[in-house]
Amino acid sequence: MTLKPKLSFWQLWNISFGFFGVQIAYSLQSANISRIFATLGADPHSLSFFWILPPLMGMIVQPLVGKYSDRTWTRFGRRIPYLFLGSLIAIAVMCLLPNAGNFSFTFAGAMIFGLIALMLLDTSINMAMQPFKMLVGDMVSEEQKSKAYSIQSFLVNAGGLVGFIFPFLFAWFGIANTAPEGQIPDTVKYSFYIGAAILILCVLFTTLKVKEMPPKEYAEFHGIDPNKKEEKAPGMLTLLKKAPSTFWTVGLVQFFCWAAFLYMWTYTNGAIADTVWGTTDVKSEGYQTAGNWVGILFAVQSVGSVLWALVIPKFRNIKTAYVVSLLIGAVGFASVFFIHDQYLLFISFLLIGVAWAAMLAVPFTLLTNSLSGEHIGTYLGLFNGTICLPQIVAAACGGFVLKAVGGAQVSMFIVAGIFLVLGALSVYFVKTKK
Repeated sequence: MTLKPKLSFWQLWNISFGFFGVQIAYSLQSANISRIFATLGADPHSLSFFWILPPLMGMIVQPLVGKYSDRTWTRFGRRIPYLFLGSLIAIAVMCLLPNAGNFSFTFAGAMIFGLIALMLLDTSINMAMQPFKMLVGDMVSEEQKSKAYSIQSFLVNAGGLVGFIFPFLFAWFGIANTAPEGQIPDTVKYSFYIGAAILILCVLFTTLKVKEMPPKEYAEFHGIDPNKKEEKAPGMLTLLKKAPSTFWTVGLVQFFCWAAFLYMWTYTNGAIADTVWGTTDVKSEGYQTAGNWVGILFAVQSVGSVLWALVIPKFRNIKTAYVVSLLIGAVGFASVFFIHDQYLLFISFLLIGVAWAAMLAVPFTLLTNSLSGEHIGTYLGLFNGTICLPQIVAAACGGFVLKAVGGAQVSMFIVAGIFLVLGALSVYFVKTKK
């Protein structure tokens, strides 16, 4: 097997740069979906149900993107065609989703339109997102993977930072932050429009700058015999049965982590509107102001994540870094319950960003180092199930959990903190390979 060439910093940067634009789209979705559906009239106890669709679509789409891109060779590459197509669909849907209340639909019609748009948006974002993880697995040596995923983590958080603050900035510039009942404020609409424009520019940059390995070169670098008679590709169930133990043990950690963040995305708007602005009325100016502040808090989380991403490589043991990061994040989640000042919440979300940094980089480093190159795309797609399944379970149970903890949305942050502690304890079961 030929060793992969060492790539320069800018080559590693170019591989992941498009992720900056994709993450802007994803962060706009994460920070505004609950706000959009609550503004359209959804009940707080049913909000989590709207969050079932995004991970469900990711669970379906990403393994398929991995499987078929493993066997795709075009003049444009094997992963990039999927990246480009997903981005084009995302751009179209980003212009439609925030207008769900503007088409003279009934309440039910607006909800159905919003759900279909959300389903298409998350499908396309997942289709655009997965190839970036695969490009690192395809083109980067084991020695540089940690650095490559750290760059990817930085770009993800930088994109998140930009997307999260858009509504707040537009309100600051004087754009309307309230709208007639059942309609979405212009601050949110313009955020999605600008995010769509940045997404296509970033994806075009990666498409033009990155040249994927042709089949023969790929085979040499991944120890695949190019003269071997092509056999029928094993099915996903067969590959799951043969998956390394790292796949399953890291997946257990992922289950608790992503369930925790699903509750953060779902309930932050309602929680801080109640505890900081003293309102639960979605039509009030206070609720919409809280919605903008959610973007600022998520941006602070991204800053914390970027800073902590620089610290993670300093740990001698990557598992220790994983545990420490998740425990710090648990403290951040729990502290939201006790803080009623909008600025003191910066501390909470900086700590939450520590856990987010580890979740973006450590699992993929552990997994890709335990895989051969032959089915890496399919395995990364399947591994996305460890991100999507916990979100689906958490979303399906969200209304019941909210009722069990008393109905106050801020109580869900205690639940999220407990989940991260369980995730940290689960790291014990992860076995690493050289």
